[in-house]
Amino acid sequence: MFKRSKVAGALIFVGAFQFLLSMIVAESIYPGYSIQWNYISDLGVGSTSLIFNTSIIFLGIFLLLAAYLLDKAWAGRWFTFALVMTAIGAIGVGVFNERSPLNLHVLFSLITFAFGGISAIMSSRIVKPPFSFISALVGSLGLVALVFFALNFYPLIGPGGMERMIAYPILIWGLAFGGYLMAADGG
Repeated sequence: MFKRSKVAGALIFVGAFQFLLSMIVAESIYPGYSIQWNYISDLGVGSTSLIFNTSIIFLGIFLLLAAYLLDKAWAGRWFTFALVMTAIGAIGVGVFNERSPLNLHVLFSLITFAFGGISAIMSSRIVKPPFSFISALVGSLGLVALVFFALNFYPLIGPGGMERMIAYPILIWGLAFGGYLMAADGG
């Protein structure tokens, strides 16, 4: 039988992998889409909405399941909390698209981005070097990019490029963290 942490790692890896691929597919078929000028969430409306929204909801569900399993395997409650918040944010992004009332989409995007970076940083207390250093660095990069994005500071790369400087490090960390958990002996 697989250990809880290995199953959690597989869920995190698959969630990040399927969302990253779905995002690339949606970007390639969205008419006139520019990764420099379009927001990632533009993919959640129009012809690519089914691909984007379904895949980000799946990402959130996989993260929720992984958080449950990791909470049972470890005593890292703050990490679990951060991962749950990332999951809730991702599900919210898929449920409430950019055209949702009350800026719910913006709120859930902020939750996803902030707690995704925090999750990466907090995992640095759980994993061993050198991955612990990489996790802290990657999470910090995402949070710094989030601040730049909030300040409308995105020279040369545009708002879409800066948003990707938030999202890609978190997604790539998710792939690496999932692989780390699947390969680990403990838990």
